[in-house]
Amino acid sequence: MRWWETSVGGATRGRIIGLLRRSERSVDELAAELGVTDNAIRAQLETLEREGVVHQTGVRHTGAVGKPATMYAIRPDVESAFSTAYAPVLGALVAELGDRLSAKELDQLFREVGKRLADDSTAQGQSAKGLEARARAAAAILTSLGAEMDVERTATGFVLRGHACPLSNAVRAEPRVCSALEELVAGVTGAPVRECCDRNSGAVPKCRFEVKRPA
Repeated sequence: MRWWETSVGGATRGRIIGLLRRSERSVDELAAELGVTDNAIRAQLETLEREGVVHQTGVRHTGAVGKPATMYAIRPDVESAFSTAYAPVLGALVAELGDRLSAKELDQLFREVGKRLADDSTAQGQSAKGLEARARAAAAILTSLGAEMDVERTATGFVLRGHACPLSNAVRAEPRVCSALEELVAGVTGAPVRECCDRNSGAVPKCRFEVKRPA
């Protein structure tokens, strides 16, 4: 059984997600397939709608007397959240790149990836006034990617200290992956950044970036 079938709000909600991933369905169809009441399905769908997991796709006219049936489906932008393939595939891809490219080429590749990520995220940093606000914007972006970040003031600027790593599988395969996030933080903050991630304290790497005030 897949993780989300028992973890996303309980077994019933997980089974609803499983059915909606196959095709859009109405309340009546879900209730019939799961053997529960219409009201129970509606309550679960309301929660999933609030959480941005499902959405209404339209109505189906059955030709019978009564209101058309409202149809529900998984939102396309959250479909990837149900996949567990990204981490191992990324880790294997990075390991393969490490076998094919030199250290210099690999570092340059990951820095270009980070710059591209920064281009997509700079609006959050540019709208923030002051280095601290931009550092917090960068930390928020890393958190949204799956990290757990704190922002600490230092004598020379700020430290973004992580308690996890959003790219841990890839970092284990190739530590230079951290260069991509270093470039992302630099792009968002507009300041010099030094990556000093903790990759030696146990199984889980931990992000750490020093953001310095421009001279």
